[in-house]
Amino acid sequence: MQNGQGISQQSNLGSSLPSQVPTPDTITHVATNTPQPSLISSLIGDNPYFQAGFGLMGVGVGLTALRQGLMISSVALRRRMLVTLEISNKDPAYDWFLAWMSQQAANTPKNKAGLLSWTRSHQLSVQTSYEQRKNGSASALFNLIAGPGIHWMRYRGAWMQVKRERETRSQQLMSGIPWETVTLTTLSRDRELFPELLSEARDIAMRTQEGKLVIHTPWGIEWKPFGLPRRKRPLRSVVLEEGVSEKVEKDVSAFLERRQWYADRGIPYRRGYLLHGPPGSGKSSFIQALAGSLSYDICLLNLSERGLADDKLIHLLSNTPERSFVLIEDVDAAFNKRVQTSEDGYQSSVTFSGFLNALDGVASGEERIIFMTTNHPERLDPALIRPGRVDLSVFIGDASPLQAKSLFMRFYGRDNQESVGWEDIEPAELERLGESLEDFVEEQLHNGHRVSMAALQGLFIRSSARDVMDGVKTLFLEQKTRQ
Repeated sequence: MQNGQGISQQSNLGSSLPSQVPTPDTITHVATNTPQPSLISSLIGDNPYFQAGFGLMGVGVGLTALRQGLMISSVALRRRMLVTLEISNKDPAYDWFLAWMSQQAANTPKNKAGLLSWTRSHQLSVQTSYEQRKNGSASALFNLIAGPGIHWMRYRGAWMQVKRERETRSQQLMSGIPWETVTLTTLSRDRELFPELLSEARDIAMRTQEGKLVIHTPWGIEWKPFGLPRRKRPLRSVVLEEGVSEKVEKDVSAFLERRQWYADRGIPYRRGYLLHGPPGSGKSSFIQALAGSLSYDICLLNLSERGLADDKLIHLLSNTPERSFVLIEDVDAAFNKRVQTSEDGYQSSVTFSGFLNALDGVASGEERIIFMTTNHPERLDPALIRPGRVDLSVFIGDASPLQAKSLFMRFYGRDNQESVGWEDIEPAELERLGESLEDFVEEQLHNGHRVSMAALQGLFIRSSARDVMDGVKTLFLEQKTRQ
């Protein structure tokens, strides 16, 4: 009985084991369903360095977003409140504006509130105007202009920022001049001041040239004024043989009035003149006086200039400034020789065929008046002086008897009561001296002796009226000795 009870109790104990002691399968199941901490969560939750880095990254992103927002807001604000004007050095207004700034600063007292003198800036440049006169003297004028940098000024009550920039790493292809710009910045409400400022600068620049003759010379492939504007020479101050001056002036005036006539007939609107004669006869002086009388400028072109090639010549003749004569002096000497100038070979120069094509070829420009001078017309190729390239050829010779008297009376006489002569001589005596000079020159011409107008002018400058006869005899004697 006892054994049976023992067996029964042991069975009951075994049946209760699963609820109290886990089996291997139960242990595996429990281990599988129990959540375990991951590596990422342990790094995030337990690593203080990661938490600090994540916080700094958030701060950086926020600051970057704030900076971008400020930049966008600043650009939008500038677009709404500020206006800028850019002037390139390829535009004529560039030089006008710099000259205007220089003049305003020079003429404005330091205590005047209307314009803040930009000369207080440390960024300045110098602009030198150099003029070489025919008598050998020269003059130079130095103007301080705004240099590369930022300047401030006040124009008609409005503040403006002037920023001049120069691109030193890139230059204009043909001229080699660095690219430059001037940028004006002011409030958007004052944008109407820009046209007024530019108009004022233009008027000042034109006023300095009013009543004067401007000489242009090539600078690369562009025409630039050479020296200061010169006083216009009266046309009557150049004494030529009777009818010569009137003939050329009439032809030029007729050409200028027939622009539409040329266009209607499909004829290129250009005109060429050749003035030939001995040295000192007044060819260049007459062209200068004629340009002044017609309010034209002169573009002086030297075909032997170093670096001038056919393509540059065509470009220059096709882009001459408005109301300008192109003057080519001593054209006979342009194609006689080539001069070696460097170790690399001969300089690039204009060819004769290139010159002819520039005058009237397919690529040649229109609305152009060309004057050529020569002392030796016999040396010119017939292809150069044919019609279309030279439309009017005029001989200007040495002094004739009438020219000598006219020049004498112009030097020592008076045109009116207000004009001042070389010396105070009674009109009757002056007329007698002029007739004596006329007779003497005519006598010398019959003997085959000549004298240039330049030589007579030099004599008149250094002599009194009563000493002219003695001087002119010496002058002809010197001419005979040279012959």
